[in-house]
Amino acid sequence: MVLVTGRPPRSVPELLATIGPHFVIAANGAAVYAPDGTLAHVSPIRPLAATRLISRVRWALPGTTFAVEYDGGFGREPGYPSWSFGDEDADPVGTAGELLTRIAGRPVLKILAHHPTLPLDNFYERARRTAGGNAETTYSTGLSLVEFSAPLVTKATTLLAWSGRLGVGSHEIAAFGDMPNDLPMLTAVGHSYAVANAHPDVLRAAHHRAPTNDEDGVAQVLERFVEPLVRRPSRHIPSVWTVRERDDDPAD
Repeated sequence: MVLVTGRPPRSVPELLATIGPHFVIAANGAAVYAPDGTLAHVSPIRPLAATRLISRVRWALPGTTFAVEYDGGFGREPGYPSWSFGDEDADPVGTAGELLTRIAGRPVLKILAHHPTLPLDNFYERARRTAGGNAETTYSTGLSLVEFSAPLVTKATTLLAWSGRLGVGSHEIAAFGDMPNDLPMLTAVGHSYAVANAHPDVLRAAHHRAPTNDEDGVAQVLERFVEPLVRRPSRHIPSVWTVRERDDDPAD
């Protein structure tokens, strides 16, 4: 089983401490961690591309503030909302240019953008059009936060590359999701499940439904997979199960 999440690298140690050793694909596909917590692979946003992206979005959507997720830790602009990261300390705090250049050699895995007045759907659509093919644009909470990754870096591309090295085809994978950042993954695998309280777009895209997270819906489906596998191994049981946790933390 592999955990595929929008949560940043700084969340991985706590996640593994809670659930035990598993592979983790974090930051919407930009980082892969081994079960012991070591960083196995990153797909960062190139510095020049990140600078241009922020400039375009700020010009098109005045009032936008930004935060940057590194391969460890994060930085933010002074106006970026504190409710999105809670009690965690950002380093550095500065202008977008300083976030991208102050710490040389620190890979930028994800850029988060917030607008203080635009509704999320409006903000997302305008940010997506502005970014175009220069970034992957998505969101994973109901708050006015939009997330950017490097072009072609999604949960789907990283998951399929990882599973392909194991000799597992996309048709053999079952995946679970609830928010738009799960859509590339859910549409790329053979067995897609939306939890019952998922975003409407996810409910429309997934092949199957799982009960809500409050009902341990993912666990219920996994138990149905495991039961026949234990009784009689079958080649029809999905070879890789991917689980993404609900992103209740707005910082993720």
